[in-house]
Amino acid sequence: MIDESPRPILKGKKALVIGIANDSSIAYGCAKAFHELEADVAITYLNEKSKRFVEPLAQAMESPIFMPLDVSQPGELEAVFEEITKKWGKLDILVHSIAFAPKEDLQGGLLNCSAAGFAQAMDISCHSFIRMAKLAAPLMTDGGSMFAMSYHGANEVAPNYNMMGPVKAALESACRYLAYELGPQGIRVHAISPGPLKTRAASGLKDFELLLNEAAQRAPLGELVDIMDVGFTCAFLATPYARRLTGNTIYVDGGVNIMA
Repeated sequence: MIDESPRPILKGKKALVIGIANDSSIAYGCAKAFHELEADVAITYLNEKSKRFVEPLAQAMESPIFMPLDVSQPGELEAVFEEITKKWGKLDILVHSIAFAPKEDLQGGLLNCSAAGFAQAMDISCHSFIRMAKLAAPLMTDGGSMFAMSYHGANEVAPNYNMMGPVKAALESACRYLAYELGPQGIRVHAISPGPLKTRAASGLKDFELLLNEAAQRAPLGELVDIMDVGFTCAFLATPYARRLTGNTIYVDGGVNIMA
């Protein structure tokens, strides 16, 4: 009989996962995969409203650090890293899985999005990752891995993705430049591009059910991916087995991205 239980290849590693909203979140898939491979996982929640959904997940994973984090609020990001420094003194893995755009700007098409809405989307969805990387890098004394969640709409037009296409394109480019700048410190950076998933964040996209159905039909593997597919991909990339990989956009989409 073959033992399919995961090997504890991340035992002793310290991970920070940002962006869990509920048990359907991509970030939760990452945190759960890291936990199953015996990493210690720090988890954040956006606000008191989301805390009631995230706290049971953090408790189940025995997260030693559980803190609020709204990257648009001054000081909250720094507070999280201060706690990590105090409790762990190091960090090995960082996951950025947050994005935001005002609904009226997101659904009105790129041509009609406001400068303020575009700037807010860019700050929360892209620049916050750069700020996190700056705080995380000094803690990655033995090297480390950073991941930012993107989508194929960054590189090709995905109907109704609108302003988030250029924003995610900027995020993927930021990952490449951070990989270049942090490479000498042994820190690897990847953009992760999952296929369509039923998440709370994606529900804001117009006609999202159509997007899901189309992706499942077009995927060479014939089915949608789930959050654990994304989580275990990130887990692999955080191991020594992927020590020579950095600066890539990794598609976890059943092959949808190769289709014309």
